[in-house]
Amino acid sequence: MPNGEFAARKLVKQRKHQRLLKKWLKRKKLKLKQKYDPMGTVPRAKGLVLQKFAVEQKQPHSGQIKCVRVQLIKNGKVVGAFVPGDGAVNYIDEHDEVTIEGLGGSQRGQMGCIPGMKYKVVEVNGANMVQIIKGKKEKPKR
Repeated sequence: MPNGEFAARKLVKQRKHQRLLKKWLKRKKLKLKQKYDPMGTVPRAKGLVLQKFAVEQKQPHSGQIKCVRVQLIKNGKVVGAFVPGDGAVNYIDEHDEVTIEGLGGSQRGQMGCIPGMKYKVVEVNGANMVQIIKGKKEKPKR
């Protein structure tokens, strides 16, 4: 450790370097989220459904996970989104407007056995997905 009359500059420089080694702080300081995340800094985003598809689950699970390809309205980027709920994908058609949000995996990543999906569908044409599945609401026509 440097000590002495003119050591402050070196101590500040070392401290700054050590802090930037923390992943979350580096992302914040260099504004990496708004540069590279398709949704930017917002928690939810609207988009149009381009296609419906299914992906295989990762080992050791087996089964098809229903997903949709969504083009975001704010910047035109295309992302994949998981459709949660039993038979929920039947309520979504192509060209519907959906609202997506993060899936909740650690460090903005995928979750569990769902490969490559970072987002999930929460609303279809402005109606809540959970209420549509339960039959409390009907999907609005566009």
